[in-house]
Amino acid sequence: MKDKYVSPLSERYASKEMQYIFSPDMKFKTWRKLWIALAETEQELGLSENGKPVITTEQIEELKAFAEDINYDVAKKREKLVRHDVMSHVYAYGKQCPAAAGIIHLGATSCYVGDNTDVIIMTEAMKLVRKKLLNVINELSKFAMQYKDLPTLAFTHFQPAQPTTVGKRATLWLEELMLDLSDLEYMIGQQKLLGCKGTTGTQASFLELFDGDHETVRKIDGMIAKKMGFEECYPVSGQTYSRKVDSRVLNVLSGIAQSAHKFSNDIRLLQHLKEIEEPFEKNQIGSSAMAYKRNPMRSERIASLANYVMADALNPAITAATQWFERTLDDSANKRISVPEAFLAIDGILDLYLNVVDGLVVYDKVIYQRFMKEIPFMATENIMMDAVKRGGNRQELHEKIREHSMAAGAVVKQEGKENDLVDRIANDPAFGMTKEMIEEILEPKNFVGRAPQQTEEFINEIVKPVLDENKSILGMTAEINV
Repeated sequence: MKDKYVSPLSERYASKEMQYIFSPDMKFKTWRKLWIALAETEQELGLSENGKPVITTEQIEELKAFAEDINYDVAKKREKLVRHDVMSHVYAYGKQCPAAAGIIHLGATSCYVGDNTDVIIMTEAMKLVRKKLLNVINELSKFAMQYKDLPTLAFTHFQPAQPTTVGKRATLWLEELMLDLSDLEYMIGQQKLLGCKGTTGTQASFLELFDGDHETVRKIDGMIAKKMGFEECYPVSGQTYSRKVDSRVLNVLSGIAQSAHKFSNDIRLLQHLKEIEEPFEKNQIGSSAMAYKRNPMRSERIASLANYVMADALNPAITAATQWFERTLDDSANKRISVPEAFLAIDGILDLYLNVVDGLVVYDKVIYQRFMKEIPFMATENIMMDAVKRGGNRQELHEKIREHSMAAGAVVKQEGKENDLVDRIANDPAFGMTKEMIEEILEPKNFVGRAPQQTEEFINEIVKPVLDENKSILGMTAEINV
């Protein structure tokens, strides 16, 4: 079938695991689990009429027998008639479970299955995001430790600045991911179900079912939460859980997108400098016109998807801000699109991130070459102090270095030649230093400060304990489809 729109998120970017979480199967099987949990809870709380149980064990067993067998054709046909997705699936489930048909969805409103399922799905999706985020952190930490001692020019304003190391730069990417992990874990821990609170959140229908017994009705939410694997439900709600929940979740995803985008920007710039490149496969084509090119296409794709996630986070924010009283339906169409797509996109981003980090190519000779072109300018204070120790006049030497630096800069910028500052200083008797003596001062490792130590400390003290706690989920690899 090539005559219908197909989302690139499912065709090109998102993993099968994330796609399943947002699939119809996951959604409607969860609906049925919720209906079973509701029926079990009502039975366990003694729902009866004239001393006779309203819900029997046989009815519940019948529901369980068809919990995984969704008769989509029946539901679809029914929805065309009644224009209501929940009642269509209640009807379809009832067709499979004739004995239990009358007690399915008893006392509940549509949001009982809709909203609770949304929370369950978002929670599962966040757990998968967490797994992939930890794997990216793991690979990036290996990279940081591998290159903790490799000096490289740092950049401020994308102008050469005091040197750092390749590994230390990687810790900057890592630190942002660790912040994202903290936010994500907090959000996972904060997830609560809506529970079963009725049409406006008052549980009036359940109070009617249980003959005004407040204490019994009060137990319903907690029992359903436990059956569905949650600790608790939101204590109060309208018909829906607050749409602010969706906004909070997508803000976390936006944070991950921001971090990934920053990483992808740096890799793209480094690839332009020919210092570090993303993986490039044997038969990969970089450009349709320029066959020699190795374009940072995966990093660019990270940036592209990240832009989408960051912009998409505005959708639930606007939705949350514009809800009316206890319920309005202008959230529904938007959240059906915005929430799944944010997760599918962030899933694709993390797969790309993992793939890129796993195959980064470091050109240490290019890094060294650029380092040595710029370092003479940065090392002038060190050179001057050494010359003073040998008997030179600080003020006079400062002026000479200024003059030599200006002249060397002109040679580089105006004539396109190599930086000859070292030769100029070595040939100036005022300094009393040979070229070899100056080059010894210019040794790259002398200029990186505590970058190697900072890298080790950060990885060992901050990152490694988290990774050790999650050993069982590490070791993922990511294959990129296109």
